[in-house]
Order: sequence, then C-alpha cells, then structure tokens
Amino acid sequence: MTALNKYQRLEASGLWRADADAQRREVIASIGDATLVISDMQDRPLAHWSIAAIERANPGKTPAVFHPYGDTGETLELGEGEAEMVGAIEKLRKAIHKSEPRSGRVRVLIMMSSVAAVAAGAVFWLPDALRAHVTSVVPQINRVVIGQDVLSQMGSITGSPCHEEVADAALERLASRAGVREIIVVPGGIRDTAGLPGGAILVSRTILEDHEDPAVVAGYVAAEALRIQMRDPLAHLLETGGISASFRLLTTGQLTEDTLIGYAEALATETAPVVPHADLAEHFAGLELPGTPYAYAIDISGETTIDLIEADTTLLGNIPPVLSDGEWVALQEICTN
Repeated sequence: MTALNKYQRLEASGLWRADADAQRREVIASIGDATLVISDMQDRPLAHWSIAAIERANPGKTPAVFHPYGDTGETLELGEGEAEMVGAIEKLRKAIHKSEPRSGRVRVLIMMSSVAAVAAGAVFWLPDALRAHVTSVVPQINRVVIGQDVLSQMGSITGSPCHEEVADAALERLASRAGVREIIVVPGGIRDTAGLPGGAILVSRTILEDHEDPAVVAGYVAAEALRIQMRDPLAHLLETGGISASFRLLTTGQLTEDTLIGYAEALATETAPVVPHADLAEHFAGLELPGTPYAYAIDISGETTIDLIEADTTLLGNIPPVLSDGEWVALQEICTN
C-alpha cells in the first residue's frame, strides 16, 4: 500500500493497442487503485489493468512492452523517456508478488475468501460503486453526446423534434428563462418532460398547446431541471443498462444501441420522481419564475400545491414576463408548421 501511494500521481505517455490486429494509438498511463489506467488523450478511460496481472514482454529492453497476463495481443509500450513509470510498474509488481503467501493451503483459503468477497461485492456493492465512479469521470461534452444518442433512439417513440425558425428563437429564450441548457419539443410519446444526459430537457407539445401561460411551460422545465439534480440522468441510464453498461462506458467510452433503446423506453414509461414543493418554490424564486401557473396546471384545485402558490407572494410585482405574446404564439405552433 505504501508503494502504491507513492506512485498514484504518476503519469506517462505511451502507445497502446487493444489487440494484435489493432493499430497502436497514443495514450496516457496512470497508476490507480492497484490498477494501471490507460486513457486516450481526451482523458477517456480505454482499459484498466490489474498491476498484479501485468507482465513484461521484453525485460531489460526499450521500449518496455507490457501486457495483461495471458493476453499478449493487448500491449502498452513505454519509451526510454518514461523510465520512471517503467520502474514504478516493476516495483509495484514485485511488491505485490512478494507479499503473496507461499503456503499452498493458505493460498487456497485466501483465494476462496477473495472469490467469496468478490462475488458478494459484485452483487451488493460493485454496481453502485462502479456507476458512481463512471458518472464522476464522464466529462460534460461526452454527456451531451450520450444525450444526443438517446434522443436519436427516442425518435420512434416521440417522433422527430419540432423546429421552426421563429419558434426556435423563442425556445432558446424560454430555456434561458428556465435556467437550462436546451429545450427540445417533441410531438408526443413522453410524460410532460424528460431530462437527458448532458442537460437537454424534452417537452411534450401538449404542454405548449394545452396551456395559455408560458409560465406553465417554464415551470415544467424548471421542475425537470431540479429533478435532474436529484437523479443524474446518466446514472439513471447506467442503472437501467446494468453493470455491463457502466463497465463498457468506462472502458470504451461507448454505449450499446440496446442500452440506449432501453433507456429511451424507460424515459417514456417510468413515473418521474416527485420534487418536494419547498425545494421547487425556492428554485422558482431563484429564477424569478412564478410558481402559481404551474401549481394550478398540475392540480387545478391548488390544494396539493398550496406551498407553491403561497410562495409567490414574495415575488408579486417583481416577476419579469417569461415570453412576449408573439414568442409564445410562435412556440405554441412549433409542431404545426
């Protein structure tokens, strides 16, 4: 452990190939928690090698060539200028193997215990831990791309997103007013709203057409934005896809079409988590959005949303309009042109 801690901030550039037929590509190798992490130049993980299972194909020669135990097709080459990383890998391998027990009976007992622990962890701990790790390392630009991939798979459920030049400008204004990156209007197939990885929010056309006040739509969008803070869409996607989706995204930066389709279907059918009204009222106040129109839209009696209605008293007379009349009319017709 002391040896591992010593090298955990060490990085080196090298050439990696995934298999014997693949082209070599420039990568960054870094020491992780008992692993060697291989990432591309955009810091996206490509592979994780257990340090205990790393072998060197050419001891004493340069460039140093390493590969996982039993797989000589996947390799990592470290040149003469990366002697510190080469030395670190060698020292860590020796330290790990030196600490292994020599007794066959003890070795078997430890192996059996390790297998049991790994099996238990795989069932109870690993999925959540791996998902949390993946969501913490995926950069925003990748989240946006994943959101676009999900949207493309939702076409058969929602129909193609609605666009019209004047209405698109009003939609950008509404997004800014509601404090979100992007709003995408779809003909149908979803509950009122749905949040995508990357921050885009889908809105059903019925929300635009069934209400006369743009503040209602802004309320739905702001509520969905707050829901995204409660449940990260990327974490939700990985939870829907299972542990294989988390592992694939971590190691390849990609998700399978089946995973994307499964998540698209989940967005269309699942009931959205409830956002506490107290949090929602505070969120509306921060955006200078009136809560009353949205409150009556989700409960025409106002009985269950009285907290949102009463919270508006602090904003009366100080709320800027959500959209102009012309912008709102154009937006209501975005799916009809």
